[in-house]
Amino acid sequence: MRLTAKRIQARLSDVLTRSIVVLQLCACGILGAGLWLRLAYSGYTTLVPHYSFASADSLLLAAGCVTFVIAFFGCCGAWFQSRCMLITYFFLVILMFLGEFMLGTLAFIFREHLAKSLKDELLFGIEKHYNVTREPGTLPAIWDHIHTEFHCCGVRDYTDWFRINAWPTEDRVPDSCCIHRERYCGRLDLEERNKELWYQEGCATAIQMWLVTRLHVVGTVGLVVAFLQLFGQVASMILFCTVRHKRSSHTYKSYDTTNT
Repeated sequence: MRLTAKRIQARLSDVLTRSIVVLQLCACGILGAGLWLRLAYSGYTTLVPHYSFASADSLLLAAGCVTFVIAFFGCCGAWFQSRCMLITYFFLVILMFLGEFMLGTLAFIFREHLAKSLKDELLFGIEKHYNVTREPGTLPAIWDHIHTEFHCCGVRDYTDWFRINAWPTEDRVPDSCCIHRERYCGRLDLEERNKELWYQEGCATAIQMWLVTRLHVVGTVGLVVAFLQLFGQVASMILFCTVRHKRSSHTYKSYDTTNT
């Protein structure tokens, strides 16, 4: 029975270590995605100047660091069969799971308020921070990319660009709002007919539809992460219950069923 208990304990330790290694790989992937967004799309934080700290790259970097630290505790606990590290890993995973659930619930409940706040912040950025420079990473270059990528104009529609601080006396749009982009095509002609050559849909609606079509990817990733967390919790608790006090040789004794 002692041999069987040792085998079960070794098997549990191996399974837990494998699951945590997968979790660490996920953490590395999240960190890589955050770094890629930070380097490739650093200027996108200027779209929402008041909430730049909550940008996608910052959130991914924070989530990746937290996940990596938690997985480190679990991996060390399984490798050294340390009760302290195993129970720490168990409670940290619970806290992370509760935090994810709380954030998801709050985002769902206040989704309309969040959408309105995002639109207001985008409009504020257009009105107050937009300028005529076109250097890479600046707000005008980012809006040009959004217009071209999503075939849209403005936040709600093209009228969001009328009489902003960059051109306070003109009803015009950036040239990137034109279906067939040409120089000065965003300026109104005398008869105001060229408005028909601008994108009519607002970018908020276009981006929302783009996200909706990719919800299945977000759902799949969420289910995989939730399964890894649940599996890691169960395995760590079972291993915690099978580990006894450490000997002087830094090994563990398994349960001896002859004493029960």
